[in-house]
Amino acid sequence: MSYLKDRINAFGYAFSGCVQALKTEKNLQLQLMISVLVIFAGVYFSIKVNEWLIVSACIAFVTSLELINSAIEKLCDLYSKEQNPTIKYIKDVSAAAVLVASIFTVLAGSFVFWPYVRHLLCD
Repeated sequence: MSYLKDRINAFGYAFSGCVQALKTEKNLQLQLMISVLVIFAGVYFSIKVNEWLIVSACIAFVTSLELINSAIEKLCDLYSKEQNPTIKYIKDVSAAAVLVASIFTVLAGSFVFWPYVRHLLCD
């Protein structure tokens, strides 16, 4: 029974982390708003199941990297708040990972939604 209780607690901790991050991280809040708009667009255009998989994977990908980036930044700040070239590098590379994922997501979203938008504009 202890194993099950530990797993339930782990989910609670993870959920708590999501809530804390959403309360404090402006970039995560922005990404959530964009994700909601994209989901509404998917519903509006009635995108196909495989397109939902792409959109959902992209949202999860960017959100996960943003959460990791936020945790890395907090950990670096805990270590030192003073100017440190190594910490700057770590933070910049961590942010770059989110940027790369975001660029990929915009491209993937463009491939998914362009046919629907084109049909809307041309008809």
